[in-house]
Amino acid sequence: MKAQGDAHKTLNMILSRLDDMKAEETVTIDLRGKSAYSDYMVITSGRANRHVGAIAENVTKALKENGVGKIHVEGLPNCDWVLIDSGDVIVHVFRPEVREFYNLERLWTQSPVAAV
Repeated sequence: MKAQGDAHKTLNMILSRLDDMKAEETVTIDLRGKSAYSDYMVITSGRANRHVGAIAENVTKALKENGVGKIHVEGLPNCDWVLIDSGDVIVHVFRPEVREFYNLERLWTQSPVAAV
């Protein structure tokens, strides 16, 4: 298992790349204690399919350059929603209307409600 500092370092590198690529409305969700598979989830938007693809490719390249192994990427052919799983940090890059439809922020930040 990697040290917590590694996850934070990876997160900061990803956020820096997203900023460089002009990603929009970037949100970081702390999953520590909520999820066994990842420490952070980053959700961001690109303006159009090409922008989503460029953001995803740039983040993936940065992860590889920084020695993050076993990166899993899904969704690059269509670029509506690209998932980048680096282990410690999961990145979702959406087109705005797709992001609004799935609303992952609400799913992960909403407090659980007791069943009646």
